[in-house]
Amino acid sequence: MKVVDMHCDTIADIHRLRAKGREISILRNDLHIDLEKLKAGDYGLQNFALFVNLGREKKPFAYAMSLVDTFYMEMEAHPDLIGVVRSYADIEKNWNEGRMSALLTIEEGGVCEGSLAYLRDFYRLGVRMMTLTWNYVNELGWPNVLNLEGSAAMERVDTEHGLTETGIAFVEEMDRLGMIVDVSHLNDAGFWDVVKYGKRPFVASHSNCRALVPGCPRDLSDDMIRAIAERGGVAGINYWVGFLRSPEEWKEGETPASLVSDMVRHMKHMKQVGGIGCIGLGSDFDGIGGELEMKTAADLPLLEMEMRRQGFAESEIEAVFHGNVLRVYKEVLK
Repeated sequence: MKVVDMHCDTIADIHRLRAKGREISILRNDLHIDLEKLKAGDYGLQNFALFVNLGREKKPFAYAMSLVDTFYMEMEAHPDLIGVVRSYADIEKNWNEGRMSALLTIEEGGVCEGSLAYLRDFYRLGVRMMTLTWNYVNELGWPNVLNLEGSAAMERVDTEHGLTETGIAFVEEMDRLGMIVDVSHLNDAGFWDVVKYGKRPFVASHSNCRALVPGCPRDLSDDMIRAIAERGGVAGINYWVGFLRSPEEWKEGETPASLVSDMVRHMKHMKQVGGIGCIGLGSDFDGIGGELEMKTAADLPLLEMEMRRQGFAESEIEAVFHGNVLRVYKEVLK
């Protein structure tokens, strides 16, 4: 079953490890994702995020540009296996030629430093999706999980702070360009501003269901799931245990683990709330830790088997694994 995954942090990991002097390649490594693992998992397309931590990087635009360079150096080294895509036609071409596709995304709208010119520069470099925030306040808006200087992250549902005027301008420009707005990490008030000011389908590339994990504001409320579905968008199931199951659900002494059965539980809830058409995959591979039942991208058949075991039809599995996300890409990407 062909896989389309809307989010991973592999490029940032490779870049970080190389900065520490380690030799590492996208072809073969000990991370969750490399090209050999993607091929073994029958991937059709992987989104690769430029992840920038604003708490560490004082020049976010410059750092993001260094990640762009790492991405292209890795992709250009293996043109027989994977090709960078900027349009739906590029995806189709790679699919027909038997190559995997790589779509460039950004995780942290603050890399644009509030500049629409920088946003357009990233678009020219192939970026086709961007989260408006990560875990810091930036020029565009606020997150629901807030990293504060010198303290632990604070998690709360923020219904007070909407997008800034700059954030609204970014949503409108992304719609014009054909760059997909990603609301994962964005706070609740900002989410509803995306609904208000955006016109095209948008995504939550790696977020699950808040109804099943009430203490996790990074997950989506039922109203949010419905809004994404009504706009024709998709929410990508995140594989991290903290977004899949509440701590109260674990038995005493049990080691928390990310299980495919929990991923399917969230899919069932999303299907009930928004329909099968709003569900996709957003692993967050190489951005998550902990015990994983699907240890790498090569293990995606485990999820397919669990969906089948729990009663999903073949057409529904196909929709979740690739069909729904490709529908959004076909509509938005130019």
